[in-house]
Amino acid sequence: MFGESLRNASPFFRGRVVRSVSIAVAGVAMAGVVAACGSADEPSAARDTSTVAATTTAEATTTTPTTTVPPAALAPEPAVVPPVVAAPEVVAAPVLMPPVVCMNLQAAQNLIQDAGVFFSRSEDATGAGRAQINDSNWIVVDQTPGVGVPIEEGDAVLSVVKIDEPNNC
Repeated sequence: MFGESLRNASPFFRGRVVRSVSIAVAGVAMAGVVAACGSADEPSAARDTSTVAATTTAEATTTTPTTTVPPAALAPEPAVVPPVVAAPEVVAAPVLMPPVVCMNLQAAQNLIQDAGVFFSRSEDATGAGRAQINDSNWIVVDQTPGVGVPIEEGDAVLSVVKIDEPNNC
């Protein structure tokens, strides 16, 4: 039954089965040789081993030639990873507060952003707490901090009034 299945199998599979059987027979032969080498008192064991070895050689010659690929050739080469080099720390030049008094709020915010700070705050200079919805309708009457002082995000506070309200500009 096994022989019939083997005859119907693909050539690749048959070759693998024949190789496997040949390897098993060679292993048995090698075990016999090793056992024979263990004792010089038993000459019959050496004769039996040579018979098995001769049989194995005859069977091995009927198999198809195979190519053995060393395990190192099957494994992919490890990827070469370049060493991680820390980038030098970039120290940004400090942003200095520009003069924005007497500018409309939108122009003042644009000037501060052009200097490198993108978040500035504005507050109603009258104390009424009104929100500056349309920034171009408001005028800056005071600024904190003063001109030339280093600022970061959120440091610039612009006091504003509506354009038509009394101011010192």
